[in-house]
Amino acid sequence: MLILAFDTSGLYGSAALLDGPRLLAERTLPTDRRSAQTLAPAIADLLAFQQLTAKQIRLVATTIGPGSFTGLRVGVTAAKTFAYAAGAEVLGISTLEAIAYGTQPPQPGPNLVPEIHALLDAQRKELFVGRFTTDSTAAGNESGLPPLTRLADDTIISIDDWLASLKPGTIVAGAGLERLQDRLPPGVVVDPRSRQPSAAIIGQLACRDYQSGRRDDLWKLAPLYLRPSYAEEKAQRNAPPPH
Repeated sequence: MLILAFDTSGLYGSAALLDGPRLLAERTLPTDRRSAQTLAPAIADLLAFQQLTAKQIRLVATTIGPGSFTGLRVGVTAAKTFAYAAGAEVLGISTLEAIAYGTQPPQPGPNLVPEIHALLDAQRKELFVGRFTTDSTAAGNESGLPPLTRLADDTIISIDDWLASLKPGTIVAGAGLERLQDRLPPGVVVDPRSRQPSAAIIGQLACRDYQSGRRDDLWKLAPLYLRPSYAEEKAQRNAPPPH
């Protein structure tokens, strides 16, 4: 099954083509222009490089959040448009899950099962956090993904509360670390390889989920922002009270 996967949730986007879980090619989107301008040329380049047509793609995968409001809208709209035109199916993947699966977790010890925290900067002295743990029985090993299990839904937490909750041995990854490394408590492990979601991993996660039976509705797929935008919050504050 040919899969087109991409991420436009942040500053550094990427796109990839996979045959099942096997990566065929991946491209990093240029950062000097918006993803709305760079994603389509990157997809066209990938297809031409592999001598494929859009109609041959059977599954389109994109990150749905959290992340940049504009970037997520670009990604979800592009995924739905491409899938509709190609007659393909579509799957949305958590941005934080893609970051977590990009880490290289250690093997669980006899008395310790390490947690992995994937982070994105949520502004306002807050973080978007996804929490996972290593699990040798987790599904997805055949796809080349590390054996992880999600511990909780993606959430927003204050930076201070998150720092206070960290335990020695916790692995932390993601772009949300850029201003926090000097504040991390002793024993916390920073994974430098997984700062941005990889389109290749997004495709592998989508392949795993598709094979397990998960399907997303093309018409209902939407970004998962986790909170309203500034403009939406301002509109809510200024709205007249209900009668």
